[in-house]
Amino acid sequence: MPSTRVWGRLLGVNPAVVEGIEFDEAEQVLVAAVRVRRRDRDRCGVCSRRCPRYDAGRGRRRWRALDLGTVQAFVEADASRVRCREHGVVVSAVPWARHGAGHTRAFDDTVAWLATATSRSTVRQLMRIAWPTVGSIITRVRADIDARVDRLAGLRRIGIDEISYKKNHRYLTVVVDHDTGRLVWAAAGNDKPTLAAFFELLGPRRCARITHVSADAAAWIGRTVEQYCPDAIRCADPFHVVKWATDALDQVRRQTWNYARRQPGGSHKDRRGRTASAGTAQSMKRARWALWKNPENLTDHQRHKLAWIAKTDPRLYRAYLLKEGLRHVFAVGGQAGIEALQRWLAWAARCRIPEFVKLARTVRSELSAIHASLDHGLSNALIESTNTKIRLLTRLAFGFKRPDALISLALLALGGYRPELPDRTHT
Repeated sequence: MPSTRVWGRLLGVNPAVVEGIEFDEAEQVLVAAVRVRRRDRDRCGVCSRRCPRYDAGRGRRRWRALDLGTVQAFVEADASRVRCREHGVVVSAVPWARHGAGHTRAFDDTVAWLATATSRSTVRQLMRIAWPTVGSIITRVRADIDARVDRLAGLRRIGIDEISYKKNHRYLTVVVDHDTGRLVWAAAGNDKPTLAAFFELLGPRRCARITHVSADAAAWIGRTVEQYCPDAIRCADPFHVVKWATDALDQVRRQTWNYARRQPGGSHKDRRGRTASAGTAQSMKRARWALWKNPENLTDHQRHKLAWIAKTDPRLYRAYLLKEGLRHVFAVGGQAGIEALQRWLAWAARCRIPEFVKLARTVRSELSAIHASLDHGLSNALIESTNTKIRLLTRLAFGFKRPDALISLALLALGGYRPELPDRTHT
């Protein structure tokens, strides 16, 4: 029979005292009777301060420990209550579990680590717990980490964006640190009050230290940044600016396709009696990818398609060149990019394509943010990468009913403080 010290190490309850081990034949589980050492008794479960004993609570209770081989293991101990001056009457702290948890710290940390690295079904089957329990555990572990570290310390250059995490327009607002590459904050919602909560948490002194903010052109982000960080340089995201040009180009392409479809021979009835494009209209419909893709990524067929557009529809080809011209602005960057942008604005204003004339006005309204992006080379590429990883976490988990669990999982996986597997410092 192993010594009590060995059992304590196996169950992850050190420095408590293991008084006895028994196997529950009815439930087919191992139960370890444990006693808290004198120096750790009668402490508040929230703040760990020594407090006067209140009562015996509900008597003895159990905490789920890591399995021993194929057998489930539980830790059983008294769960008395104490009266804390700050938190009132609460269950006294135990060294092997977090306050309010039904599992040991080793169990919680293992589940949190698995949740950041594997799929939902893997965690459920391996640890033999329900998925809602996983959500509660990762929220608890994240709160424990947040109590020990300051994620917002040293912020200078940040990126702000929104990401859809559920149907019916459910969004998260996320903030990343450009200098460390870490996710530092996330909350449900995509409006000014949601983002204002981040800056309120940051505080006036640390808000004043923010030097650069990268974001798209959402008005609620711009107004909030202007209110809390008036001295920060706001940088427009190049990807979103070029996307405006791509959207304008696609509008011109659809107009061209609709015009060709209405011409004689531009459409016909298919075998099911539906109207289908024919001739020039059909070729124009299939030209979308040739117009969208960057020139260096075009296939030979798409290059031929682009040459055909240049010969048959100069207006559409001019719209394509305008899109590529705006992309070139961000490709060169710096002072050369600013000068190229001025030439592009003059060209777009007289191009006689309403969609790009309107786009030129939009670009002028965001000119200072675009110039800052060109000067400082800052974009939302990091935060877009973070959003992709958050979507992957959501897919691995088959979605979340509550955003708190997703936020906790994202901060654990992408926030730079991923939980360690228990007792790995001894291996």
